[in-house]
Order: sequence, then C-alpha cells, then structure tokens
Amino acid sequence: MSADDPIDRDGLRQRFWERVPLNKLTRKEWEALCDGCGKCCLNKLEDEDTGEVALTRVACRLLDGESCRCAQYPIRHQFVPECITLTPGNIAKNAYWMPTTCAYRLLHEGKPLFPWHPLISGTPQSVHDAGVSVQGFTVPEFEVPEDEWEDYIIEEPT
Repeated sequence: MSADDPIDRDGLRQRFWERVPLNKLTRKEWEALCDGCGKCCLNKLEDEDTGEVALTRVACRLLDGESCRCAQYPIRHQFVPECITLTPGNIAKNAYWMPTTCAYRLLHEGKPLFPWHPLISGTPQSVHDAGVSVQGFTVPEFEVPEDEWEDYIIEEPT
C-alpha cells in the first residue's frame, strides 16, 4: 500500500479481474477493484415509476470530497447503518444503481476496466486526472435538506 493509496494493491494476482470470476476473488482483490471515484457515496434519487437512478452532488456525510474516500470506512455502519456493503453475493441486486464506470458493475456486466483504473494505470491519482471522480464538487448531505436533493442532480462524470 502506497502513502497515496489507501487500498493495498500489493501482491495481487496479475490482472486477476480479467481471469477470475467475481465470486472467486479474495477479499483483498475485491477491495482493490474500487477505483476511488467516490460516486457510490453520492446520494441518489430513484424514480419510483421508471426505476431510473439519478446522481446528486450531495455526498454521504462520511465522504471526504478531496480524497473521494470514506473517512470512516472500517466503521462506517456505525455512522451510516444504511450504507450498502457491496459483495459478490449482492452485486446482481445492486449493480443498477452503481456508477456506470464502477469496476464492480463493469465486471458484473462482462465489460473491461477503463485505462484510468488504478489497477491498470498503477496510480490512484489516475481516476481524478481522468475527471471521472467526484473530487472537489460534492456538497455534504447535512448542508442540504433531503427535499432539495433534486436541485443537485448531476450527470455522471464519465
């Protein structure tokens, strides 16, 4: 684990994401799939009629808007009980609301990772340099009443 990457990507099987089914990944490999974009930590609005999911700039209170990482990841459920822990066992049920650039969703859908993914680029900064992270443009959820979230709907950075 490097100082600038909170995810330990050392000692992983080479290009495991291309060869190993999601349900056969080690916990370390599963965690390494996270690209650190922060989009999964944005509050979303789901249309009850169509099921369409819209992203907002309103971020979970635990998201660090600069690093795009959860400030309390290991104990996040103590603060945000409704935070979903994504697993190989529940990805099928949850992929629809995940960002379209998310490695978990991409691999679940049989698609390749983007060149800016840290597993390919070798650096966690690449997701920010590519402009696909939420770095610098989120608003903490405690600053926006929930009935105003629709005023903060955004297009997903892709």
